Amino acid sequence: MQAGTLSTFLKRGAIWGFILFELIFFSIAGEFMSLSDKAFMDLDNMLLLFKQSAPIGIIAMGMTIVMINGNIDLSVGATFALCAIVLLDSLTWPVFAGLGDWVIPISWCLALLTGIVLGAINGVIVWKTGVDAFIVTLGSMLGYRGLVFMYNGEQPTSQLNWTLVDFAEAQFLGLHTATWFLLAVTLVIWFIMTRTIHGRNAYAIGDNREAAVNAGIRVGAHMMINFMIIGFLAALSAVVFYSESGSVNPNDGELYELWIITAVVLGGTKLTGGAGSVVSTFGGVLAIQLLRKGLGHIGADTSTVNLVIGLILIAVLYLDKQLNRKGAEELKI
Repeated sequence: MQAGTLSTFLKRGAIWGFILFELIFFSIAGEFMSLSDKAFMDLDNMLLLFKQSAPIGIIAMGMTIVMINGNIDLSVGATFALCAIVLLDSLTWPVFAGLGDWVIPISWCLALLTGIVLGAINGVIVWKTGVDAFIVTLGSMLGYRGLVFMYNGEQPTSQLNWTLVDFAEAQFLGLHTATWFLLAVTLVIWFIMTRTIHGRNAYAIGDNREAAVNAGIRVGAHMMINFMIIGFLAALSAVVFYSESGSVNPNDGELYELWIITAVVLGGTKLTGGAGSVVSTFGGVLAIQLLRKGLGHIGADTSTVNLVIGLILIAVLYLDKQLNRKGAEELKI
């Protein structure tokens, strides 16, 4: 197999082979170790897997756009938590008293608007200052998390609305509400990235920002829109998850950015921008969730799960660097 063909396969197809390996490995390991009476590949387990993948998966679709664009967003976990607080707390605001369940769409809109605004702040700073997105969003991660603690101290924000719970727990064609949201977001982002000028511009800017500027693309405004998209999706993820949960802790969403970046890179998106696939990101999300679920299936604790994910991230980043060397003769696998 030629180096170029091998590189393309590893970037686009390996994630599905990895998922297949996980399914086989954890099924056999679970039976061998006799730690669970329930089969790992049980249909109910797989449907639950999709539901549990939704919170991270929805945000990962936005992260794919941002990373293809040549940027990164480390503030998504804090944005997720802050939007969740706005969602639940606004359900009880006195100004909405007497609206009954009609307050639900208002709270949804407020949470989504919060995510858009937070994303816009990141985008404006990156655009107008020229500071690297890694530094900007590292700062906003700390700032937004500070707002989470300022909002309600260190106490959880709780508001269980049974209409919301019924909506979140509903199933259609065997799939949970959260799964449908994940699939819908994946389809929309796939369409944007493959069928629109905005998507083509994202690849162009990530591949060569200077050339994109020379081609007349409004790079700053384009990047700001992408940060608003990921802010919106972080808020949407919070809306989907906390509609069922009904309680958010100040530390919720911590490490989400690392899980999400791992899933996106595992799906083949380049850290340097210019290449990536929404469909492969979907595979990366499933692979990460399968790994977490599989390790739990064979009795691994949380620290072991984090260690394995960390090692995988390092390995994938190394592989990403090797696959994107200039010149086929420099490819080292």
